[in-house]
Amino acid sequence: MKLVFLGPPGAGKGTQAAGVAKAFDIVHISTGDMFRAAIRNQTPTGLRAKAFMDAGELVPDAVVIEMVKERLAQDDCKNGYLLDGFPRTVEQAEALDGFCPPDAVVDLEVPDEALLARLTGRRVCVKCQGIFHISKLADETVCPVCGAELIHRDDDKPEAIQTRLNVYHAQTSPLVGYYRNNGKLRPVSGVQAPEAVTKEILSVLRGDA
Repeated sequence: MKLVFLGPPGAGKGTQAAGVAKAFDIVHISTGDMFRAAIRNQTPTGLRAKAFMDAGELVPDAVVIEMVKERLAQDDCKNGYLLDGFPRTVEQAEALDGFCPPDAVVDLEVPDEALLARLTGRRVCVKCQGIFHISKLADETVCPVCGAELIHRDDDKPEAIQTRLNVYHAQTSPLVGYYRNNGKLRPVSGVQAPEAVTKEILSVLRGDA
């Protein structure tokens, strides 16, 4: 099974991807992890990406695509893959279709209002780095695990989140249309309880298998 996961920031994409990858016995590849591994292992594309990053520049599409191609050629991807964070554009999707096309694309749908409520309510512990939501805290300034201070990160504040959502929608709307047009898009409601989301994803995908 070869899968791509789409979903806005805060949709629970990482959590769902990990569970689904385990259920299908395929490797879960997040863009961030892939970049770090390629740079750490000093692969040719990893070194090229690092040069752009060190210069404070965006890594070009061609380098990102080559890195994904390199990663999907590894032995642990023989049984399939689950890509999280790639493709981000139609051009990247077309490139992926050229060398290792996905069987299905899961789109986790969550309204912006729900995402804002989820993300703006996050608090992070300065000591243990635990992440908590104010709806589950007796005191939103104190870590329930270690007692250290909880902070509201700048990137979890409404203005920053709205900017991230705007960028996501601008990039992803054409991508959703691309996969809908080729019959691979599988929309799933991400506003349910996490277990219910997992159950729906597995049901949809097993119906495709």
